[in-house]
Amino acid sequence: MGSTVVVLQGDLTAARTDVIVNAANEHLVHGGGVAAALARVGGEEFVKDSERWVSEHGPVRPGQAAITSGGGLPARWVVHVVGPRYREGQDNETLLRQAVRAALDAAKELGATTVAMPAISTGVFGYPLDPAASVIVTESLRWAEAHPAILSQIRLVAYDDRTADALRLALERQE
Repeated sequence: MGSTVVVLQGDLTAARTDVIVNAANEHLVHGGGVAAALARVGGEEFVKDSERWVSEHGPVRPGQAAITSGGGLPARWVVHVVGPRYREGQDNETLLRQAVRAALDAAKELGATTVAMPAISTGVFGYPLDPAASVIVTESLRWAEAHPAILSQIRLVAYDDRTADALRLALERQE
C-alpha cells in the first residue's frame, strides 16, 4: 500500500505523528511563525537540540534537512528544512521542491511512517500561498509515488482556513 497525502487543518504542534516538519531558517533560530510555535511546545530540549545541530553541522543549506528530537512535542523527531525566501528572479519552485523532498527523505531515513508538514515558506518567507500549495502537494505526491510503502501518510497541516483551502484545492487538482 502506498503513501496517502492528506490535508488537515489544525495545530501542527499537536500533531501525533512520527515526524513534524519545521519550516526553518538556516540557523534554526526559532523566532517566528511555525518555528516559534514548535519551540514553545518543544521546550528547552528542542531548542538546545537545534542549537547543537547548527554548532556541529553549520547552517542548514537548501535541499538539506536537520533532524532533532521533538522535545515536548508529540512527535518523536522534528525535521527542519529551509524553504526559499520568495524573490523575483530566483527559482523559487525548485528550492521549495528541494525542501519538501529533503523533509520526506529524512523521514524515510528515520524509519518514520507518518509526517506532518506545514505550508513551507508561505509565512514570513513570503511565498504566495496558491503557487506554494501547488508545489508542496505536487512534490509530496511525486515523492509518495516514487517511494511506495515507505510512509503511510503525509499530512499537510494548515493552521488557518485560507491555507487549508489552498492545499485542498491543490490536492483536488492532482487527483
